[in-house]
Amino acid sequence: MTTVQDWQAKSWVASANEAGCGFPLQGLPYCSFTSEDNRSVRIGVGIGAEVLDLHALSGAGLLASLGGEVVSACCAAQLNALMGCGPEAWRMLRGRLLELLGEGVAAEQREMVAAALTPVADVRFGLPVAVGDYTDFYASIHHARKVGSLFRPEQPLLPNYAWVPIGYHGRTSSLVVSGTEVRRPSGQYRVAGAEAPVLGPTRQLDYEMEVAAYIGAGSAMGEPVGVTEAEGHIFGISLLNDWSARDIQAWEAQPLGPFLGKNFATSLSPWVVPMEALEPFRVRLAERENGMPGPLPHLQEGGDARSGVNLSVEVYLRTALMISDLLEPFRISAANCRELYWSFAQMVAHHTSNGCNLRVGDLIASGTVSGSAAGSEGCLLECTRRGVQPITLPNGEVRAFLEDGDEVILRGFCEREGFRRISLGECRGIVRAAVV
Repeated sequence: MTTVQDWQAKSWVASANEAGCGFPLQGLPYCSFTSEDNRSVRIGVGIGAEVLDLHALSGAGLLASLGGEVVSACCAAQLNALMGCGPEAWRMLRGRLLELLGEGVAAEQREMVAAALTPVADVRFGLPVAVGDYTDFYASIHHARKVGSLFRPEQPLLPNYAWVPIGYHGRTSSLVVSGTEVRRPSGQYRVAGAEAPVLGPTRQLDYEMEVAAYIGAGSAMGEPVGVTEAEGHIFGISLLNDWSARDIQAWEAQPLGPFLGKNFATSLSPWVVPMEALEPFRVRLAERENGMPGPLPHLQEGGDARSGVNLSVEVYLRTALMISDLLEPFRISAANCRELYWSFAQMVAHHTSNGCNLRVGDLIASGTVSGSAAGSEGCLLECTRRGVQPITLPNGEVRAFLEDGDEVILRGFCEREGFRRISLGECRGIVRAAVV
């Protein structure tokens, strides 16, 4: 029998065993999808180049041993009901999927499972989770310091950064799934040297490479979640692009923080990778720099806590001209989440420290993931130093910020010798002209 701990097991789905496959048997990310053959919205699981329909598995009786609540949740359109079943149910379902997709499954069951597979190329994805609340943090000290140096050279890092995970509440109505076009927003901003602001399409549209965690187990109002228990509330992670209009943001952010410069669109990957799939890639977060204080007691994880993830994240750009010329996307930057200053467990613990309750389906984002090295900047604001040092693309085009027709592609994956590569898939979005 295949188990969660069998990190070398293979699947009878041939594409899941191919070298470099991001969705091997050990991954099994969740999604929400429709297909040409069946227009109803269903929950799926990625395996190789296929999507496994959990509704069809339930209908075939292959999940009956998990109990009626889980079977019913697997017939839903999004993951909320399944997430609400709790961690033990998540483990049971994952174990059953590992059995059904593993090489040792009986021939009769294999045939039934094969009937529930659809090629990824033939499906249309939707948002995997109905998100109730969305909080975006600022967990990368390298991003905070690089951006701070552009606005406050004398004090790039604000005094509270070392002590508290900074965050703001985002807008859930403008969360969109990967592939959705993003309309250039209009807003109020002030051009350098002008006395009065203007209203118009942003001139400084940017992306932000982020990783998001979905809350699978809620918390009671008035009851903080301890940092050691916090990760048990997380169902899985996804890629997220927090589109940002930097000129609008700069004008309006004082004193209450991000508003219209952020809430016009946030793109999410269709895939949710369960935390169990990431177990071999868990690491300690990077050591804090000399002179930086340790966290307060409610955020202390312990010296051996593997609260980080050795997760590589990359940003690619393809302009309209590159698309028409059939050129490959150009990689702008690459970073790793193990360099984050705050872990998702610390974010959850801090989020609830005042008694704020979390609900099933809530979304918590890392903020821009940037590294310490050159080439690891997670947004154009950093890459181009606020547009002063534009980047030159391989075809000779130059970018300070995004232009209409540009496509931004985020990718994320975990790799470790002796283990299968686990991908978070892609998060894509093309910029379209503003409505004027």
